[in-house]
Amino acid sequence: MRAWSMPLGRWFGVHLRIHYFFLLLLFFGVLSTDLAGIAGWRGVMLWCILVTAVLGRETVRALTAAWHGLSVRSILLLPIGGLFSYASPEMAEQAAEGWPQIALTVAGPIANLMFAGIVAALIAGATAQVHIAALPIVTPSHLMRSAVWLNVALAVMNCIPAYPLDAGRMLRSTVARARGVTQATRAASGLGQMLGIAAVIAGVALLAIPNTRIAAGISPWLILTGFFVFIGAQLEDQGVLFQSVVETVRMRDVMLTQFSTLSASDTLEDALQRAVHSMQDVFPVVRGGTLVGAVSRQNIVEALASEGNSYVQGVMTKSFQTALPDDSLVKTLRRILGEQGAQLVPVMEGERIVGIVTPQNLSQSMGLLNQSRRLRRIED
Repeated sequence: MRAWSMPLGRWFGVHLRIHYFFLLLLFFGVLSTDLAGIAGWRGVMLWCILVTAVLGRETVRALTAAWHGLSVRSILLLPIGGLFSYASPEMAEQAAEGWPQIALTVAGPIANLMFAGIVAALIAGATAQVHIAALPIVTPSHLMRSAVWLNVALAVMNCIPAYPLDAGRMLRSTVARARGVTQATRAASGLGQMLGIAAVIAGVALLAIPNTRIAAGISPWLILTGFFVFIGAQLEDQGVLFQSVVETVRMRDVMLTQFSTLSASDTLEDALQRAVHSMQDVFPVVRGGTLVGAVSRQNIVEALASEGNSYVQGVMTKSFQTALPDDSLVKTLRRILGEQGAQLVPVMEGERIVGIVTPQNLSQSMGLLNQSRRLRRIED
């Protein structure tokens, strides 16, 4: 998901990202206006209206989530809406059940319809020369009218039971009661992808109808809608597939077993020399064989630069949680990605450290583990 998106900063504690397909739409919008002999800035403004419509609905949904006590970690903006990432798996489960789910489902379409109504009222009050229902309803030549219908389109589209649209999430929740969340998400994502492909095929078929102004006006938007529904469903499908794989992984499968430790009585200069000859970013700190803290390479360098040489125990963090070799990776991810964060998760057998997991090594270990499992399946 992150690989195909760019960050827009952190706003009120929420990381906002925009998918690169938005930039593709901007390119085609400017290109199409130039080919039609319309000023290019109008294509840019039409794109800005779409971004604003999506951002507005997702802001309302984020506020709705906060009202129900759900903390949103990040939002990925797609032309069909947004994909939420919550602060914890527990919150993600709460968002898919009961009243929070219903509120999040209706909040987006209501927000879009309200905004469309406000703009339509402004048009009606300002002039009688602009006809709201005139064709084409979305065009760079009439930006205010386009603002109305883009918001209406987003509202109507999210009432289609195609995952990851709002109504599609309700469908997934219904199926999940009988088949479980993972199977329900896979089924709903598959349905969303099929409906997306069907919309693209229908849009292409409409282009074949000669001399039909309505078909010519609807066809491009139907193709784009189907394409983005397909992409959104595929992103969710990949996410749930990763989750289903993670649930089968234990700490012993991904932990580093070859690692270095530091003593609480080591000087920072000695610790830095150890760090130079190690690939570790974070080191367990022990005192007499007992784990007492953790210190990162960056903390060592910063302490040396600001305070000069001292002892590791003065800069180490004492806030850490341990895990057992048979703990699930999901449990560890909750610790690493929780609100407090974690630089290091030591894996213990009794009082002995048998491995460590850090955010830096986790993705690499998971990639190698997946390759190992894939090779074993091929051999079998």
